[in-house]
Amino acid sequence: MAGKIKAMCNKIIEKRANGSPVIEKLTKTKLVLKGINPDQFTASSPDDQLIIDKLLQIGKDLGVTF
Repeated sequence: MAGKIKAMCNKIIEKRANGSPVIEKLTKTKLVLKGINPDQFTASSPDDQLIIDKLLQIGKDLGVTF
């Protein structure tokens, strides 16, 4: 299923930001620092299990469930 990484990034950003553009930017920066650039992925990007596993761990650390 292509696009799962983009959907997971969006969910982490959405849940953490809760509508605040400042926190949204900070969350994107946090993802980049952890090695995942959310702007790099699109809805048609192929899924990579290593990145998905990393996002699952990041989500768990940030309190976001998938």
